[in-house]
Amino acid sequence: MAKKTVASLQTGGGKEHTKCIKMVKNEKGSYNFKSEIVHNDRVKDWFAK
Repeated sequence: MAKKTVASLQTGGGKEHTKCIKMVKNEKGSYNFKSEIVHNDRVKDWFAK
């Protein structure tokens, strides 16, 4: 799956997107990592929510 993502980003529109990773605390008190590919204009909004 990672190879597909990297290959699709290199075909032209990849510079307009960023892969964001953040830690999210769950109900048990431990942390999970959430990752998503977001457009550069929406990175701050993604981290804020």
